[in-house]
Amino acid sequence: MSSAPNHYKPNLRDLNFNLFEFLDIGRSSLGKAPFGDFDETAARQTLETFAEVCLKELAPSFSEPEHNPPKLENGTVKLPPGLQRSLGAYYDAGMHQLELPVQLGGMGAPPSLGWAAYELVAGSNPAVAFFTLGGILARVIDRLGTESQKKRLLPAMIDRRWVGTMVLTEPDAGSDVGAGRTKARHVGGEVWELEGVKRFITSAEADHAENIIHMVLARPEGAGPGTKGLSLFIVPKYWVDENSTLGERNGVVCTKIEDKMGLKGSVTCELTFGDGKPARGLLLGEVHDGIRQMFHVIEQARMAIGMKSMATLSTAYLNALEFTKERKQGADLMNARDAKAPRVTIIHHPDVRRMLMAQKAHAEGMRALCLYTASIQDQVELQGGHRAPEAAESDSLNDLLLPLVKGYCSEKAYELLAVSLQCLGGSGYLKDYPMEQYIRDQKIDTLYEGTTHIQALDLLLRKVARDGGATLQRLLAQVRATAESDEGGKELEAERAALGKALSDAEAMLGALMGKLGESLYHVGLQGNRVLMALAELLIGWLLVRHAAVALERMKENPGDKSFYVGKLASARWYCREVLPGLAHTARMVEQSALDLMEVPEEAF
Repeated sequence: MSSAPNHYKPNLRDLNFNLFEFLDIGRSSLGKAPFGDFDETAARQTLETFAEVCLKELAPSFSEPEHNPPKLENGTVKLPPGLQRSLGAYYDAGMHQLELPVQLGGMGAPPSLGWAAYELVAGSNPAVAFFTLGGILARVIDRLGTESQKKRLLPAMIDRRWVGTMVLTEPDAGSDVGAGRTKARHVGGEVWELEGVKRFITSAEADHAENIIHMVLARPEGAGPGTKGLSLFIVPKYWVDENSTLGERNGVVCTKIEDKMGLKGSVTCELTFGDGKPARGLLLGEVHDGIRQMFHVIEQARMAIGMKSMATLSTAYLNALEFTKERKQGADLMNARDAKAPRVTIIHHPDVRRMLMAQKAHAEGMRALCLYTASIQDQVELQGGHRAPEAAESDSLNDLLLPLVKGYCSEKAYELLAVSLQCLGGSGYLKDYPMEQYIRDQKIDTLYEGTTHIQALDLLLRKVARDGGATLQRLLAQVRATAESDEGGKELEAERAALGKALSDAEAMLGALMGKLGESLYHVGLQGNRVLMALAELLIGWLLVRHAAVALERMKENPGDKSFYVGKLASARWYCREVLPGLAHTARMVEQSALDLMEVPEEAF
């Protein structure tokens, strides 16, 4: 087996189960305004087509940048030819049009279908997925831009396949976005000039697109400190005039590309604005509301990272599963003392089965969490859109779930990818198999778009605290309703009981943390990651139990698909038995939280 071109193994069956059997988006979302004219048949066919393109056109260039990475030459990044072909195939297949609104010439797919398709792209070739941010930026400009900005930029961005970037990080500021020093000066009309250096900017330079649109946070002259003083500017690589005509090269230049541990096909750049030539830009929406506007992009990016991590674990598991079904080694453990006993494939060994089920249950659980969150985003759009009063509850729930999607999926996938590799033994450490690249490509997910602890602080100090925990309590009430119901009947009685116990443990954990806040906010810093992981595990357990209940019913209706449904039951039972009891330990650790670590002198570390 080689890591390319056939490394990718999509799980369309579980995607379809989530979308059409559990979430039932055919009834709840498809075909309703503002979404396009999809029905369930069309949606299923779309995913099948995307999976075929991902397998045949995107996956083949997955490992190419490992031996032929992008190169910076005279301010331009040259992409390797296979990656170029994959990007062309993505656009030629119209994949970039899926979530674009109908009024922009797109298909108008709901977020649930859009994120399911994104899983296929990110799992087959994450570098390609990150070169497609232009579509998200087009939607943001359509929502927040002035009419003249829309006319100037949107037709060309969409029709001519321009790349888009989000530009926040600076060398001396890192995750402290409010410490950014890039300056903006108004020079007349709609035009501003920017000056400064930004770092770790994904896809900020490449030769496969004629233009790149940078969304840049900068501080206008006279603006105050911190994030509130930042404004958001549209800065194209090549200037675009009022008639959407491409002009001269703008004063924004890639001055370095990072030499990274992994994800080498995704170009990570240092950008310099205004060094010897003015870097012209447009103030988004002609309003100074930068950080709030940028969060329209950040929230999409955080969801994308969670999806990417889940997609990587899913294909790693399926690669490991295939290997364990083919690799013969040793006798069955029950016959281990019999030298003449036949050799068996390693999937017969208990420890290998343990490792496989850990991957399967978590991959399915993460997919459930991600697509459940996507279905909430469907409801936000159906209720009027982001920040619409009618969508307030759905909006708050989506806000609450995003740090769980990004933080939990990125952390847990990295841990479990080592288990995927372990299933292959020494072969997993070789570049003949994709596991070692999966691990290196995925590790960045715990770091960018807000590290895991930033997600934990966002969850507790912003999302939960913002409404006094009301959104979280509404969500936990749904978990309680499942635990106290007869959903799944007698066959899921033990799983519902485990879910109820885990819910009690989670509530004890939250209560203990709230009680300690009077002593010091440091307790959130010390325990926040634990709380984030525990809440995500509770919700995943809840979703898997509900999946199992659906599987029990569907098994009766569709006996020909019994193996899949038996697998869904097995995932839920394993998770409830092996993962949910861990919340009791987490609750005890939070209850015992102490501040002595903060008193240890630096010299003692």
